[in-house]
Amino acid sequence: MSFLGLGRPQPTSAEKIAAVENELKVVAEMHSRMIKVCTVKCIDRTYREGELSKGESVCLDRCSAKFFEAHQTISEQLQREGAARG
Repeated sequence: MSFLGLGRPQPTSAEKIAAVENELKVVAEMHSRMIKVCTVKCIDRTYREGELSKGESVCLDRCSAKFFEAHQTISEQLQREGAARG
């Protein structure tokens, strides 16, 4: 039902839950991709030490920051394109 009969109808509880579940799925998939990409890029496959080296830690930090920044930029562009299409 819309507010004062104006605008578009408010989403139902089921629609809100579905939207949240979809958002969680997107975030989980993004996290999984980031882990795969950054692990391959930053972690030495010989696993010489039990702990991350300083270089590996810095690499993972930068890789994840760039991954999230790229995701944000792409999301904003897609939203602009979607809004432009109507």
